[in-house]
Amino acid sequence: MGRVVMDWRRVRLIATAAKPEQFPRHRLPEVALAGRSNVGKSSLINQLVRSRLARTSNTPGRTQTLNFYAIDERLCLVDLPGYGYARMPERVRRRLGSLIEEYLASRENLVGVVQLVDIRHPPTDNDRAMAEWLAHYGKTAVAVATKADKIARGQRKARVEAVARELGMPALAFSAATGEGRDELIRVLRSMVDGARPRANGGRGGLLG
Repeated sequence: MGRVVMDWRRVRLIATAAKPEQFPRHRLPEVALAGRSNVGKSSLINQLVRSRLARTSNTPGRTQTLNFYAIDERLCLVDLPGYGYARMPERVRRRLGSLIEEYLASRENLVGVVQLVDIRHPPTDNDRAMAEWLAHYGKTAVAVATKADKIARGQRKARVEAVARELGMPALAFSAATGEGRDELIRVLRSMVDGARPRANGGRGGLLG
């Protein structure tokens, strides 16, 4: 496979899955977007593709499905349900946790994970648990510190370095409002796709690593 060339303009929602049997079967490599509720996953997708394709909400815990977005028919971004929303009913939290784990553990198309955290706050216990899970299973991962426009420019480097240390993975700053970090994140996504060769059948199977 040669270097992936994309213009980040042709994007479509190809599937919405509330259970594993609804995961789409296709040949595209997938990068999952993980993070707590209201951290900005949908806004990140919209900034990447310069469109308002992904639905955003000010209500935490609204997204309760995995949403699969095909980009230029070369890459699929998978918006995972947010974690850590305390007011969500326990039975819903358990169901979503199992759904996310099933996807991350056994999805053969998965080539990388982007873990989103809010740059204004230290990573939460849930953020650290996710990072530890990804490291344990050998997933390629990068942290994206969102809402960078909300803090002074001079503070961003230190905050990003702190996120990288706490989560044990590379990190970068990102702002959906200004586009800061967009080009750097695109390079990371291209690297994830270029460096991995998921099985072509797009089905479910054993752990990646």
